[in-house]
Parts: sequence; C-alpha cells; structure tokens
Amino acid sequence: MKTGTKLGIASLVLALGTAVLWFYLVHQVSLPDDRTPFVVAFLAASALGFAAYIKGTSLLGGLPPVVGILIGLFLPLTIYISPQVLEEGGAIKVGDTIPHFTAVDGNGETFDSDSLHGHLALIKFFRAHW
Repeated sequence: MKTGTKLGIASLVLALGTAVLWFYLVHQVSLPDDRTPFVVAFLAASALGFAAYIKGTSLLGGLPPVVGILIGLFLPLTIYISPQVLEEGGAIKVGDTIPHFTAVDGNGETFDSDSLHGHLALIKFFRAHW
C-alpha cells in the first residue's frame, strides 16, 4: 500500500472520528465553549488528505483523502460562522423572570409569554450549533 493511501485513510478516520464526536455532543447539547480542539483535528484531517496526494495514492486510494479533506474543511467553517457567543449577563437563569416574547408554537399558533403569568412553566429552546 502506498504511503499516500495510508495518509488518506488516516485523514478519513480522523475526520470521521472527530465528526462523530462532534455530532454526539450536539445531540447531547453539551458542546464545549472552547471548540479549538475540534477545529485543529478537522484541519489536521484536511492536511493529512493533502499530504496523501503529495505522497501519491492509487486511484482507489485517492477517495479517502477527498472525503477527509471535505469533512475537514466544511465543519470548521460551520463552527467558525456560528460561535454562539452570549452577551455578558444575557443568559436567563433558573428562577429569573422571563422577558416578554411571542413565538409560534408546534401547532402554528402565536404564543405570548404573558399567558404564563402566575403559572409554573418549563420552556426549552432548541437551536442547532450552526
């Protein structure tokens, strides 16, 4: 097996492994505040993919580095464009009074937060990481 093919497989394994961990953490809603290690791992996967072509691969061995490069460049881009930075003091804590808002509920009806006045309520907001 050519050295480039081995590097290409390493690129793919690193990119997929990091992506699986990333999406697992997204599913658990527990992404870390410091996402630098993920970006570094994805960019390293891309670098390995490019190194695979420099070293030379077989025709079939050229597929893993392509996938590794694409994953390794796409996901850091999505992480970069959506840092989800909270304004200082902008997060609502347990027990705080919620600010007034309106939204559309699951049935497509407009919902007003004033209707919750005097009632205990649990409100969950979900947003993807990008």
